[in-house]
Amino acid sequence: MFTLSANGGWFAGDYYQKYREAKKNGFQAVEMLGWRDIDLDRARAVIDETGMQQSCLLFSSRDPAINEILYMKRGIVWTDVHDPFLRAMEETLEAAHKLKCPNICVTTGNERSDVSRYVQHTNIVTALRRAAELIKGSGVRIVLEPLNVLVNHKGYYLVTTAEAADIIDEVASPDVTILYDVYHQQISEGNVIDTIRANIGRIGHIHVGDVPGRNQPGTGELNYRNIFKAIDETGYTGYVTFECGCTVSPEQVSRDMLELLNW
Repeated sequence: MFTLSANGGWFAGDYYQKYREAKKNGFQAVEMLGWRDIDLDRARAVIDETGMQQSCLLFSSRDPAINEILYMKRGIVWTDVHDPFLRAMEETLEAAHKLKCPNICVTTGNERSDVSRYVQHTNIVTALRRAAELIKGSGVRIVLEPLNVLVNHKGYYLVTTAEAADIIDEVASPDVTILYDVYHQQISEGNVIDTIRANIGRIGHIHVGDVPGRNQPGTGELNYRNIFKAIDETGYTGYVTFECGCTVSPEQVSRDMLELLNW
């Protein structure tokens, strides 16, 4: 059975209090992707105190100059970003170890107009192979995320599950997998359940949110009870994280989301 991970943004309080609030509302795990501005020792103390799990972190650096070139407008589609990318991965891996977090989310950056998609695809594979060597044996995995370009991330390079799967296959490391975000992929390509089933061996982490609006399941067009049942039937035992907003109280959204496991 997979583990549901709450969105830390649903809960009141500072970063550290959100672990306690998520636990109080019935979750075993919570996700807060940002880490570079927190006290990692304090966060670890709360994790140890509560027994909560941190399900994923976003690759990042405490150096603003590195972060400036890592994200959407410039990323690992550029070879001159690969060294800064690896420095950020080293820092994020240290944070992941401190927070006992098994997943690091990586994005590709925006599509370039000066070279072919083939070149950009190859650059991504090269960067991830280097990162795979860095994290090998650490117990932490990279999860590569496709995003939608129709609503939220115009210009982003990696959109389809098919290309993400090709990249994962070419990297050929058990430590590099796909972050499958149901919200993004419903917008980009639909066919969510069959796509998850076909690629479950490559999927290391799952995000969920309803369409349209990116709020909690039940606010849009997706049948999440069926989606969760299908995920469970694949034998997936990782995290399913609510990477979405909510339209009701933290207590209500927590009850409603945990109830989706009853099918």
